[in-house]
Amino acid sequence: MEHVSCACHTPDGIGRRRFVALAGGMAIAGLALPRWARAAAGTDALLLSCMDYRLTGKVADYMTGQGMAEKYDHVILAGASLGAVTHKFRDWGKTFRQHLDVAIDLHHIHEVIVLDHRDCGAYKVILGRDYAGDPAAETKIHAEMLHKLRAEIHHDHPKLAVKLGLMALDGKVETIA
Repeated sequence: MEHVSCACHTPDGIGRRRFVALAGGMAIAGLALPRWARAAAGTDALLLSCMDYRLTGKVADYMTGQGMAEKYDHVILAGASLGAVTHKFRDWGKTFRQHLDVAIDLHHIHEVIVLDHRDCGAYKVILGRDYAGDPAAETKIHAEMLHKLRAEIHHDHPKLAVKLGLMALDGKVETIA
């Protein structure tokens, strides 16, 4: 019979309970878990960010700086929060929500991090306005979309923490409360 991988088994076929016991023993002994074992144990968060090529490295650097290296799943949509809430591309929001459900079921995440960025082309395409020339208006529209997405996430998953940020092109992130 062929072995089929599922959420209840690790890549070598041991059950989740056995894996947790082994992983716990390795951690107590101070041994590093292999990469697949860390993934099987669960990630901490789901990150939603924009597809902008100018910031992919800066997003990874930011997450590493937050102590999240190899501890998060990553979904990328043009516009990040806007991409997940826009009515112009409805399937994007559906895709995000399906990824969120899988991250909860498979990796037992406990938070969502949504990272928008300044000078976002998706905001120009979807909303028809270039906000980059007016930083106050740009912050306001991003905060509006970030808050809208957080409310939608909390509606479906009230126990998930949701952190919101707005990244400048230099990689600095402003927390949106």
